[in-house]
Amino acid sequence: MATEATTVPKFQEPDLRQVSQTPDFKPEIAHDGLKFWQFMIAGSIAGSVEHMAMFPVDTVKTHMQALRPCPLKPVGIRQAFRSIIQKEGPSALYRGIWAMGLGAGPAHAVYFSFYEVSKKYLSAGNQNNSVAHAISGVFATISSDAVFTPMDMVKQRLQMGEGTYKGVWDCVKRVLREEGIGAFYASYRTTVLMNAPFTAVHFATYEAAKKGLIEFSPERVSDEEGWLVHATAGAAAGGLAAAVTTPLDVVKTQLQCQGVCGCDRFTSGSISHVLRTIVKKDGYRGLLRGWLPRMLFHAPAAAICWSTYEGVKSFFQDFNGDSNTA
Repeated sequence: MATEATTVPKFQEPDLRQVSQTPDFKPEIAHDGLKFWQFMIAGSIAGSVEHMAMFPVDTVKTHMQALRPCPLKPVGIRQAFRSIIQKEGPSALYRGIWAMGLGAGPAHAVYFSFYEVSKKYLSAGNQNNSVAHAISGVFATISSDAVFTPMDMVKQRLQMGEGTYKGVWDCVKRVLREEGIGAFYASYRTTVLMNAPFTAVHFATYEAAKKGLIEFSPERVSDEEGWLVHATAGAAAGGLAAAVTTPLDVVKTQLQCQGVCGCDRFTSGSISHVLRTIVKKDGYRGLLRGWLPRMLFHAPAAAICWSTYEGVKSFFQDFNGDSNTA
């Protein structure tokens, strides 16, 4: 009798099944139809626009923190602004802007790309997962602060230098020669401890506010007023995060200003010790010192940053769509 021929391939395992890939499978796509490098470019542009636009306010804020005598007395925005203009002229408001430009672009490229990738995997497709958004924000700030801290240190020294340094590279060379590379990261640990809760609140609030605004007025998302949704959500997120983390910002300022203008030095650099000292000296109101200027800085900065970021993302989404249909 003739045996029936079989078509079973040699060495085929019965438990294995061949899975065909769909034609649309694109491993280089992260999510939202964008590639990883496109998130980095969008974040870099957004961070640069935000910091360049708000740089004069940042300079005033730096002087406000440095000019406070001990015991602390309020130094208003108008007083600090007038002091800078009278002593050094309007150009002093932009001293150190090139250091900011060199640091803000790469740092925000890391910031937003780490956030988007972390959000994708931690949220598991659930766009309402505020915990995932908050944790992703913490991952983003830890990574971006490692990039931004050295240039932020240079920027602040140039803002307060009053001619001490000739420029960015002169400051970098002198710090390396006189203090070593460790000086560029002296505040990294403190910066992360301050920024981690800030970004956790910031990202969670932004995603929630954006979702609420979209549900309230969905027709505005696809038209020319869509940027207003992102700007409003960003302003709400920046303002709330700034207000909530003001006590930590006060601690950071106290640590940075110790030994300046007659201030006593702390016997310990721990956050708990500084918190107890502030409460003992100034009461609980001392922990909220400067909350209004801090909100006035971060609310418009976040509005500029998020609206720019989402705008660049939309451009890339349209670009990718046109490329796929071509």
